[in-house]
Amino acid sequence: MKQFFIALFGILLLSSCNKQEEKKPVAKKEVPAKTESKEFEMYEMSEMATLMEQMYVDNQRLKERIKNGDTIGKFPSHFLEIHKSAMTDESENDAFFKKQAEVFIKSQQLIYEDPKNAKEHFNAGVSACVACHQVKCAGPIPRIKKLFIE
Repeated sequence: MKQFFIALFGILLLSSCNKQEEKKPVAKKEVPAKTESKEFEMYEMSEMATLMEQMYVDNQRLKERIKNGDTIGKFPSHFLEIHKSAMTDESENDAFFKKQAEVFIKSQQLIYEDPKNAKEHFNAGVSACVACHQVKCAGPIPRIKKLFIE
């Protein structure tokens, strides 16, 4: 009888190890058919946006030169393109923008003409940028404010 129970126990043990999990059918999700095909469009910056990005980089370098007491160099003539660069929205190129652009250019030129007061002229130029952007496009203001020389 003892052998019978050992054999029965062995069969149960082996049969329990061979159980396979029942696979449940996975419901497929229906994906709605595309009604329209949208093409990816690469954003292209306007001439003015590109110029402003370049002016920002130039002013970062100028800020470091002023802070370190290095030579200022020459006024970057491409800054004058601010008067004729195409904007994303041409209606933004109004009297207010033209006035602020002139204040900015004058401040920038004074940095190179009067290097003794370069810090004040530089900060005046940055202030002109902030003043214009408060009216036209506020997005870059926090970034522009980082240019101020303390």
